[in-house]
Amino acid sequence: MPSTRDLTRRIRSVKGTQQITKAMKMVAAAKLRRAQDAVTNARPYADTLSRVLANVADRTEESHPLLERRSGGRIWLVVVSSDKGLCGSFNANLLRQIERDLKKKRWPDAELVVIGRKASDYFRVREFPVVHQERDTMNQLSAADGPRLGAMFMKAFTSGQVDEVWIAYNKFVSVLRQEITIEQLLPIQPPAAESNAEEAGTDYLYEPNAEGLLAALLPAYVETEVQTVLYDSAAAEQASRMTSMGAATKNAGEMIDALTMLYNRTRQAAITKELIEIVSGAQALGD
Repeated sequence: MPSTRDLTRRIRSVKGTQQITKAMKMVAAAKLRRAQDAVTNARPYADTLSRVLANVADRTEESHPLLERRSGGRIWLVVVSSDKGLCGSFNANLLRQIERDLKKKRWPDAELVVIGRKASDYFRVREFPVVHQERDTMNQLSAADGPRLGAMFMKAFTSGQVDEVWIAYNKFVSVLRQEITIEQLLPIQPPAAESNAEEAGTDYLYEPNAEGLLAALLPAYVETEVQTVLYDSAAAEQASRMTSMGAATKNAGEMIDALTMLYNRTRQAAITKELIEIVSGAQALGD
């Protein structure tokens, strides 16, 4: 049985850890509110752009390089993780899912583009080829990162360097739920146009023309999709961290209670032992 001094030291150590996890939970909650606001503010624009693109693509026969479908197998797989840890299984589930899919040859000739320090460290020691990595983007996420990365993906696609671009990330659903999402980014698959009886027979007048409109909408659509993915992943990361730090704080409290009870029992046993020794010694002297 450990001594009371050892138990006191251990209780003090667990209390220190509990204070850290509690502070991290509060910080994650504050960051989650900002990340949720970013996701909420970005989705209306993304939804409207998607709807306009669907209607335009449905009413025109114009083509665009970003819509070109190729038979080659050169693929970029973009993996979005976090830069920091202590967020539960947020990174582990995604990275293991990607590794399983790669080993099953879901993308036979895939090359990886990793965004986030955790994904970079994970795939650096594995046999999968990494063509580009960003280790500090998610920690300092800004509104310029989506357009910058989207432009890089579009340049690789239109130049013929790759035939497809896929993106994998954790989609923010709620504070307690994040979904692993893997979707094709390029070539663009125009969303299905909404069936509306009033607009069924309606055509559009284009200024300057349908080709020019697609040339403006499609790059904006890709950049918006990438930015939305980054915002979703950031919000999911903070939600996962807040949940895991809350669970860690609760477990620390339970451990402190158990150690305190053990400390009291050990202390009581020591006091009882001393009393028995005193009584036994006094009885021996009397005899």
